[in-house]
Amino acid sequence: MTEPMRISAEHARRFLVMRHGLGPPRSLPAEPESVLRVMDRLGSLQFDPLEVPGARNHDLVLHARIAGYRRAWLDRWLYGNDRRLIEVYNKSLNILPLSELPHYRLAWERAGAHYQEGILRDQADVAAAILDRIRGDGPLSTAAFRQHNHAIDWWWAPTPAARAVMEALFVTGRLGIARRDGNRRFYDLVERLVPADLLALRESEEDALKHRLWSRYRAIGLLRAPGPADVIYGTGTAAERRRRTAELVDAGALLPVEIEGLKGVAYSPAEERPILEAAAPAAVPPAVTFLAPLDPFVWDRRLLRDLFGFDYLWEVYVPAAKRRWGYYVLPLLFGDRLAGRIEPRLDRSSPDLRILGIWFEPGFSPMEEPDFVPALAEALRAYRSFVGARRVTWPRTRLGRELAGTLRRLDR
Repeated sequence: MTEPMRISAEHARRFLVMRHGLGPPRSLPAEPESVLRVMDRLGSLQFDPLEVPGARNHDLVLHARIAGYRRAWLDRWLYGNDRRLIEVYNKSLNILPLSELPHYRLAWERAGAHYQEGILRDQADVAAAILDRIRGDGPLSTAAFRQHNHAIDWWWAPTPAARAVMEALFVTGRLGIARRDGNRRFYDLVERLVPADLLALRESEEDALKHRLWSRYRAIGLLRAPGPADVIYGTGTAAERRRRTAELVDAGALLPVEIEGLKGVAYSPAEERPILEAAAPAAVPPAVTFLAPLDPFVWDRRLLRDLFGFDYLWEVYVPAAKRRWGYYVLPLLFGDRLAGRIEPRLDRSSPDLRILGIWFEPGFSPMEEPDFVPALAEALRAYRSFVGARRVTWPRTRLGRELAGTLRRLDR
């Protein structure tokens, strides 16, 4: 059994910031290939359709790591002729490396066993019409099938049959997402999107589940077993996860790590040991990052609380009257500290970037903290350029006015 590496909590925080490409942020070259570098490190990007702050979750993740990031760079690898990425369900709808599809097609097979005896049997005529039309006409959205708009029970609520059937064909691997227009999906036959030799490859269920579990360790960087339920969902039973984790350690894929002051053993990708060792004496530059609510850095809310002393809940699904902070609030990383949270909102009619609120953790005084305000100014300049905002407006609070005035003086 591999002996755990023992590190301090400060060391662990520095390592996580560095291995996530956030120390400093926006440091990868301003080029499309940087998207693939992020994918090589994290292994997956979680897709969410909400675009409240001016960008969707996966684009926020990439913006935080890539200088001058443009959405077209991801689309090139996801929907272009040189397709390197694909949308497939992992613990949720994820953007994944196309080369790793054999590991993840287990999701197709499990969904097929369920839906072939359900909606795809009950709506067989609709499924046949959709597949025939796409086979002849190429990528199409649900708008092309308005004649099949009778409502049927689906995931969350009654849904037009064409939409539900196309989603069922997608999750079972019959259709793939060829492109998106905003959040509208255009589906094509999966065999026209994935090379035939790759599509023919299949992993055993055991190997697929082991890779799926590995993907959670890979995404977070330091994950304590058993892990939060939403993170380890779909990776087997508790006993199976313990066995597979031990096998990954024995195979040299995972490195066990004990963090001073935290209970339990964490596991890190063994290939990142050089980063882990380099983080021991390193100082993280005092830069500011706005973290996406579903960034792999914040997947493990328990780790954020225990290691960073930061309690984060994404409140989009919390009733407005019960929200503590706001609808779409982003964690604010300063160096290796989670110093607060910010709620940016893009007003597309202006277009202005409105800061609806900014809050700081107890003991953190932004106006007195060396380097913070200049770092915030740099982060806001990068973010404003990314979302295409003309200017930034601040809430009419005392802190909002103080920050706005200081930032204006820095920009002169």
